[in-house]
Formats: sequence, structure tokens, C-alpha cells
Amino acid sequence: MSLLTRLRRQPEQGSDDRTPPSTVRRVLAVTATVLAFLLVLFALVAPDDLSKLTPLAFVRIPVEGLVGIVVLLLLPNRWRRPVAIVAGAALGVLTILKLTNMGFYASLNRPFDPVYDWSFLGPGLEFVQGQVGEFGGWAAAALVIVVAIGLIVFTALSVSRLGGFVANHRTGTVRGVAVLAVVWLVLAPTGAQLAPGQPLAASNAAALAVNDLRQVSADIKDQREFANQVSSDAYVGTAHDKLLSGLRGKNVLLVFVESYGRSAVMNSSFAPGIDAVLDAGTQKLQQAGFAAKTGFLTSSTFGGGSWLAHSTLESGVDVNSQYRYNNLVNGNRFTLARAFKDAGWRTFADDPANTRDWVPETQFYGYDSVYDSRNVGYKGPVFSYATMPDQYTMNFIRQHELAKPGPAFGEIDLVSSHVPWAPLPQLVDWNAMGDGSMFGPQAANGKQVKDVWPDQAKVQQAYGESIQYSLNTLISYLQNFGDDNTVMVFLGDHQPGTLVSGTDADHDVPISIVAKDPSVLNRVAGWGWTDGLKPSPHAPVWPMSSFRDRFLAAFGDQVTK
Repeated sequence: MSLLTRLRRQPEQGSDDRTPPSTVRRVLAVTATVLAFLLVLFALVAPDDLSKLTPLAFVRIPVEGLVGIVVLLLLPNRWRRPVAIVAGAALGVLTILKLTNMGFYASLNRPFDPVYDWSFLGPGLEFVQGQVGEFGGWAAAALVIVVAIGLIVFTALSVSRLGGFVANHRTGTVRGVAVLAVVWLVLAPTGAQLAPGQPLAASNAAALAVNDLRQVSADIKDQREFANQVSSDAYVGTAHDKLLSGLRGKNVLLVFVESYGRSAVMNSSFAPGIDAVLDAGTQKLQQAGFAAKTGFLTSSTFGGGSWLAHSTLESGVDVNSQYRYNNLVNGNRFTLARAFKDAGWRTFADDPANTRDWVPETQFYGYDSVYDSRNVGYKGPVFSYATMPDQYTMNFIRQHELAKPGPAFGEIDLVSSHVPWAPLPQLVDWNAMGDGSMFGPQAANGKQVKDVWPDQAKVQQAYGESIQYSLNTLISYLQNFGDDNTVMVFLGDHQPGTLVSGTDADHDVPISIVAKDPSVLNRVAGWGWTDGLKPSPHAPVWPMSSFRDRFLAAFGDQVTK
């Protein structure tokens, strides 16, 4: 044997440790199949609520998977792959809806509405851009789109791969499916579960699809019902001189405190601090000659969608979706703002969160003056989402609206207590804030978002501090500038998100009426509200949609409803 021949036959150095190519392919194939199985299992059994997403939630038998395997086994070979890809793509879409539900449960404590909730995309993008910049926001949106498309594609390919696997292992697959089907049938009637709310005999995907179809049907029906509600209005045609006669000559301020919910005043770790502010504020206002009464309203929204709550309170109908909102503001429903305007008040709105024209403020509500982040002369820093401190907003209104002759009515939306609650401003001398530049060090030196999130305890603490700041702002304003002709109605728009308020939180928000003139509160003495700024746990709870009629009846010359 020649030397050349021996060298050719000699194994290369280290070749004993090399894996044959066929083995590598088998390992890759097995890995791909396992990953495909895990993705499909997640799509089938994962809960759509993050609070229920635990390892035990995946120890379940999905009936859709069993049915799908049987269908794939019965199909002719030429149909198996196309059907598997279509079914997998549909499962991918359902998985995206499931992930979207997770986000909605975490923030709004409800599932995603496939008809109406697309309207949250715009405000959601604006919020992200406010945190990471315009380019970062668009980049995040693009990433979400890529991930969504990728999820549909990979789920389709995964189902196709599993279809081929079960076809190549027909006998074992049939036996396994038969056993699991029997177990499923035994467990289903019992509701047996390892994880709370996650039965071992699962049908998540089918339930999600059915629920979404039902929601679509309910939304279509709701459109007709809401149209009837809007058109039925007891106050249409009421004589102007009969409206709000009990408030003649008063400056009436309707103030929404962002995310000021029931959890702020009871049954939470941060409630004691806020309650202390309310108790101290009640005493301070009494010393200044003011009195207050406080109750609860049930908001039409939770964790976000403030405009839904604002329009519900003003219009007297339950505006709980973007469809309802769009329908409302494109009509001529009578609102509190219209009532005050018809009765002779000068009207205004101040929403410092707005960075562009909000058409309904002039066309639907009909405010004489509209203020936002662009036209109030603020030159100071932003505080994360909040474009300016609440104190600056109240001071601007004092100087530019309430200094004018004649009574005024205005809706003021405070935003310092908007998520992410960092950094937070601090109260300063009312007469020294100027154009707001002095707030620069507060924004720079305060707690930043990265110092608070995502630690739940720190988030809750920051939320509580933000509510304290907003309430102290209103209390200080009334102490310093309130007079006999000042009436303030302040309330929350909705509860904070579930990270703060919890998954069992209701939709209730506190509401207070504060006035120095005793005749004002005498008109609401029969409401049963708590004296002072802090509501009793047993204070009445009304739907937010009922407030308009109750308010107009209490302060008008005639009760029409």
C-alpha cells in the first residue's frame, strides 16, 4: 500500500469527535419538531390573562389539538399540508388576539374588543413616542408588526410540520389521541384543574374564537341600542333661564384627576397616604370657609380611555367604547358644557395632554376657549407623559380665564397622575412659577421611569405620590384663590391599571363637590354623600352616566327626570 493511499485512509486529527452529517440532520429535525410542538401548545392552551400565565397552565389537554390531529390523519396526502398551513395561520391570528388580550387585561382589566379597540392604536403609539421619542415609537410599532407576521407564519409552518410528523407515525398517533380523548372526556365534566381557572380539559382556542364572534355580534347590536339612548334626552328643549339657576354667578370648575380611583382611597398600600391628604385637606378647606361632599361614580372605562369617561359624565349616556364616543360627538347630545353655555356662562376646556386640535371640544361640546399643551405659554420640562405640572395648569386658568368678568364654566383635565408616574413635580409658590422654567430641576432630579418600573411596589408608591400631588394642588388652589363664587367638582376619570389597583378592582372613582356658599351644598344634601373630601366606604355609588341629569336637576329650576 502506497504512502498516499495510507494517508487518504488515515482519519484526520480530531475526527473521532465529529458527528456524522445524518445525525446532525436528525437532531435538527427533532429540535424543529419539538419547537413546533411547543409553539402550537402555547397557542392552544396559554391563558389570555398574564396573571394566569404559570407553568401549570400548560399541563392541559387541548381538545382543538386532538380534533386537529384526527382531521389531518383523515385528509388525503395532497390536502394535508395546505389545510395544515391555513389552520396554523388561523391559530396564529388567534394567538395574536390572545396576546393582545393579555395587554388589555394588564392595563384595562378587560379583553380586547375586535371591533372597537383598534382606536387605541393611535393613543398607544403616541404614549410610546412620549417615552422613547418619535423614531423609537415608530420602530417599536414596526417591530410589533414584524413579530405578528412572524407569529402567523411560524405557527402555520409548525402545524404543517406536526401534520407531517403524525402522518409518518400514524399508529402511535392514533393510540395517543385515543387515550388523551378518553382522559379529556373524563376530566371535562369535573372541571379538574392544576392552575386556578385553567381546567385540565382545555378548550381555550375555541372559546376565544367563539367569544370574539359573540363580541362582534354584541357590538353590532350595541350600535342600535346606543343610538336610541342618545336620541332620548329629557333635557332637550329646557328653557335656558331654567338651567343651573342654583349656580348663577358662580365659577364652576369640573376637574378630572387622572387615574384617581377607589383604590386610591381604600384597600391598598398607598391609600393611607392619600387619605391623610384628604383628611388634612378637609380641615384646611374648612378653615378657609369651604365645605365638601363626596361620593362614588362608576366610570365607563378602566385604566385608560379618559375621553370615554369625560364624555360619559358630560352627556349622561354610558360611553364605554370608541364607537360610542364617535357616534356621540358626531351628534348633538346635550352636555353639561352646553347647559352652562346656554344658561349664560363663558365656557372653556383645558387638556394639557393634547398636542394637536381635539375637534370635539369646539364642535360637540362647544367651548368658547380651548387650551392644550401648545397655547398656555409653558416653557418648562415635560414630566414623562405629563406635558406640564397640574399646578401650572390651574394657575394658567386662574390668570387667563377666571380673571375675566362674568361667571365661567370649564373642564380641566389634570395629567400629573398619568402613568408612568415618574418623575413627579412638587408644589411651588403660586406667584413664582412664571412660564414653568423653574420646574426644570424637579424633572431632572426626581425619580425617573427606570427607577420605578417595573417593580410593582415602587410603581404603586409612585402612583400614590402622584395622586397626593394632584389633590394637594387642588386643595392649595382653593385655599389661596377660592372665594364665595367658586364651585369645584373634582373626580377621577378611571381606576389606575391592574398593576396598581389589582385584577379584582371595580370601576369606581371618587367625586367631590366643594363650595364656600352653603346654598350650593344644600341642593345636594339629599344625595347621601359623605361630608368632607374622603368618601366613606358606604358612600352611594352611581353610574357616571347618571351624574348629568342629577346635577342639572339639583341646580335647575325644575326637575324633569
